[in-house]
Amino acid sequence: MADFDIGNQLHRFPGGLKLRHHKQIACREPLRPAPLPSRLVLPLAQHQGPAGELLVEVGDRVAGGQPLTRARGDREVPIHAPTSGTVVGLDDVEVAWPPGGRAPGVLLEPDGEDRFDRSDRPADWKSEAPDALIECLRTGGLAGLGGAMFPTAAKLRGPFPPIRALILNGSECEPYISCDEMLMRERPAAIVEGARILARAIGAEEVVIAIEDQMGAVRKELNAAIRATDPDVPVRVVQVTTIYPEGGEKQLIQVLTGQEVPHDGLPQDLGLVCLNVATAAAARDIVVDGRPVVERIVTVSGPGIARPCNLVARLGTPVAALIEAAGGTTGPIDRLVLGGPMSGLPLASDRVTITKGSNCILALRQEDTARRQPVMPCINCGECVRVCPASLLPQTLFKHLAAEDYEEARDLNLFDCIECGCCAHVCPSHIPLVDHYRHGKGVLRERGIEDARAELARARFEAREQRLTEREAERQRKREQRERKLRDADAAKDEVRAAIERARARARGGSTGDGE
Repeated sequence: MADFDIGNQLHRFPGGLKLRHHKQIACREPLRPAPLPSRLVLPLAQHQGPAGELLVEVGDRVAGGQPLTRARGDREVPIHAPTSGTVVGLDDVEVAWPPGGRAPGVLLEPDGEDRFDRSDRPADWKSEAPDALIECLRTGGLAGLGGAMFPTAAKLRGPFPPIRALILNGSECEPYISCDEMLMRERPAAIVEGARILARAIGAEEVVIAIEDQMGAVRKELNAAIRATDPDVPVRVVQVTTIYPEGGEKQLIQVLTGQEVPHDGLPQDLGLVCLNVATAAAARDIVVDGRPVVERIVTVSGPGIARPCNLVARLGTPVAALIEAAGGTTGPIDRLVLGGPMSGLPLASDRVTITKGSNCILALRQEDTARRQPVMPCINCGECVRVCPASLLPQTLFKHLAAEDYEEARDLNLFDCIECGCCAHVCPSHIPLVDHYRHGKGVLRERGIEDARAELARARFEAREQRLTEREAERQRKREQRERKLRDADAAKDEVRAAIERARARARGGSTGDGE
């Protein structure tokens, strides 16, 4: 394992931008729960990986926290009923990925009682085996709540080298998004306890919570929570410079350690696991309270929102209901964005519902989105290269993708792009570079799926040909066996006839003709 300090000396990652953060407008009000809507719409897959096995039928009455799907492995994450009610539909529902897409989901009508069933939880997590803790987190539906929605159990359990440290990412550096800051202000003890649970699950020797240098109050709250708990695993708070996209996993690790996550590797290769602070708080709720992931904090902000705020929303709550809870809009909205203005996804409608990765709803007016300049040809100025945090060649990638030379773009590490939007932000030709990268990745993934399908079809054809060949060989073997038996039978009959003839000849007293 590489020898390096974590957070004692800060480093820089390539590129990045200083942006106006616009966070405080949503932090003026305290955290509050969003009203429970009349219907919750829950996509089965709210994580990276396949959906779990559906456990309910239309008409079933469920309690809050009851599993609606069952995970069959670490890559699958179950979803749970966010409240008590009745399953009124199983259908394809609107989802945010890709914009305008649909996916299988559950429609739940709340009964207003909000009854909850607590899931099984350890009596004392401090004496629980690490594998049992990870299994508890898996069945509690834990996936990365920072936005990536990667299954946490798959991140914690695997053939990794020994884990040296757990890094909790509280440096949400994208403008407008402040859900993590509000969580750290209001539930610092839950984050610290969740950090200790996660550290025990992976055997980490220490925990580092990274926050932005503009979060002075947050640091004070977290340090107070650290001092108030049992110091079995050292926990430190480190302030990092606010520069976008420092909240990216690889960028944050580079800032804290000076180490670069290998191109084809994982943070675990460096002995590190990086999780969001909200994931840690949710881990605590699963293990200590027996409450699975059924809600999350969502920032509802932007120039188009009347009262920007942070709301605790049940999963499955429509975006329209959260906007209403935030006082509605200030006027006509030109674009709704899931996430921040740099890397967020535009939403096709406000009927899309909140999932585990929905950290922010951003409402933009026409004057916020109107393109002031037409798209011009690339002038090779190199600005995009200068700000790229992944050390890519954005303009070269763009030219290959524009020419539909997708394979060459893949060879230039297109999939290392984290879609932070820095390149498009500084492009003097106003080229929507990230849109090209997303399209290129989609084409390559589709080709990968088609290649996999072709490979599967080829394997099936070869297997069929092999079966037919073996079946014909077996038939031939049996045919030859039967013919051999027939020949043997004819020879036996000939011998019998010859023996009878000899016997008859002896009875007649004549010669048998065989020398007797």
